[in-house]
Amino acid sequence: MEHRKTKCADGSGFTLIELIVVIVILSIAALVAVPMMSSAADMQVRSAANRIAADMDYAKNLAMTHQKAYTLVFNPSAESYDLRETATDAVISDPMRTSESYAINFTADSRLSQVDIVSADFDSDVSNAVTFNYVGCPYRGKGLTDALAVGRITLRADNFTLYVDIEPVTGYVTITGL
Repeated sequence: MEHRKTKCADGSGFTLIELIVVIVILSIAALVAVPMMSSAADMQVRSAANRIAADMDYAKNLAMTHQKAYTLVFNPSAESYDLRETATDAVISDPMRTSESYAINFTADSRLSQVDIVSADFDSDVSNAVTFNYVGCPYRGKGLTDALAVGRITLRADNFTLYVDIEPVTGYVTITGL
């Protein structure tokens, strides 16, 4: 009785190590790809919140640099806002496009067209405005008479909502989602 050893003729197949390496690579790719699969509306709200936060910081820094008040005026029904010099109530020039005014309109920008400015609440001030004084402190409305106690801009697209909050006294801006 003869025992024969059989071998694969071409030696094909994968080792256990090769299979584990492939599984690890696919797992890492999945971990990177899953967070990127949020909807376009979510991304637009995040971009709009970042833009508003940056513009608030810009207004605060302008006020401190030029030693005069600057105001951000929001128009939720038009999904827009602008940056004004408080003394003249004139919209300032955009520093990047000097021939244009510093007015942001979400509906006119295809990158932010799904974003809805639900509210701009600065202590229930009807002007939907926040003013920064020469040291960067926020005030409600278009003047420097009432210090800000609560400031929140609510942004929404589809079912995704973010809040841009302004701290009283410091003017520190944060973005939160509840």
